[in-house]
Amino acid sequence: MNRILVIGSAGSGKSTLSRKLHYILDLPVVHLDTYYWNADWVPKPNEEWNNIVEQFINEEHWIMDGNYSRTMDIRIIKADLIIFLDMPRLLCIYRIIKRRIIYHKNSRPDMNQECPEKLDWDFVKWVWNYRKKGRVNTIKKLEQIKGRKEVVILRTRKEMDEFIGKVEKEGAGLG
Repeated sequence: MNRILVIGSAGSGKSTLSRKLHYILDLPVVHLDTYYWNADWVPKPNEEWNNIVEQFINEEHWIMDGNYSRTMDIRIIKADLIIFLDMPRLLCIYRIIKRRIIYHKNSRPDMNQECPEKLDWDFVKWVWNYRKKGRVNTIKKLEQIKGRKEVVILRTRKEMDEFIGKVEKEGAGLG
């Protein structure tokens, strides 16, 4: 396993899982949020963002977390393993509120340091509606690669813990 893509709603645990996999597998982690956002939450222009993603996906080893649906297809193509964190809506809402409190006026470790943690109504709505919108598109993308790529869907914290235990036991020979 050289390239692992971790996707899911905001608050699903993508960055946390990526860090845990990094410590077990010793693969470099690419938190896409760190690179997508310029200071004060200004997104990168599309062409610049495409070049950044292209550069990362062509590396031999990575764990990459983030949704960014516009570039998801090319990341899926390059990944050996796709992990979809299909966590419950209320858990994701709880986690985005919790991280807002924990990182008040600061940037979290997986974010551009010039983007202090914030929580606005549009973001809460996006997380709340993810199951009806973003999730549906992600499931379609994963259905299209069924049988050609290894896909793991984790729906609970318990499943995530069991998956981490399996990786610790089996290491990079996961598949």
